[in-house]
Amino acid sequence: MEVIKTPIEGVLIIEPRVFGDKRGYFFESFNACEFAEKTGLQITFVQDNESMSHYGVLRGLHFQCPPYAQSKLVRVVKGKVLDVAVDIRKGSPTFGKHVAVELSEENHRQFFMAKGFAHGFSVLSEEAIFQYKCDAFYAPQSEGAIAWNDPDLAIDWNIPMNQVLLSEKDMHHPLLREFESPFNY
Repeated sequence: MEVIKTPIEGVLIIEPRVFGDKRGYFFESFNACEFAEKTGLQITFVQDNESMSHYGVLRGLHFQCPPYAQSKLVRVVKGKVLDVAVDIRKGSPTFGKHVAVELSEENHRQFFMAKGFAHGFSVLSEEAIFQYKCDAFYAPQSEGAIAWNDPDLAIDWNIPMNQVLLSEKDMHHPLLREFESPFNY
């Protein structure tokens, strides 16, 4: 497994070693010992989630507030998405900055974001199956979000605006400047 640091502390790109031949491929999608050794992080994931979405679907930018905040390790098993993590930690030198990475069934990349980041993704393929590991259980009372189309964030979701498909809930989140972050750096 190769760990690629991003310009934002707390966000990592993980590239597993993939072993392929004429039969197909094999790779370890997660190994707690190797993850700890290569990242310096001791994480205990307690919940795995999976979603299926069609082209143009945009989910985000979501987070859970403390004490239910979640670190996440995400990947795509079918299709292709643009995955985004936005730093929402007050006092962080990268507050309001984001990292975007393409995750696909071809590149097998994974994306890790620590607590204190808003997370979202857009589906770039006809269909995508997205999986993520969380280190805290889902707690609906602690849900939070910021607007996916916040002009101050200037995220290029790689899909035309007129083709973005949102849930009703994702249409009504505040801008980052209108929001009091519950996270400290």
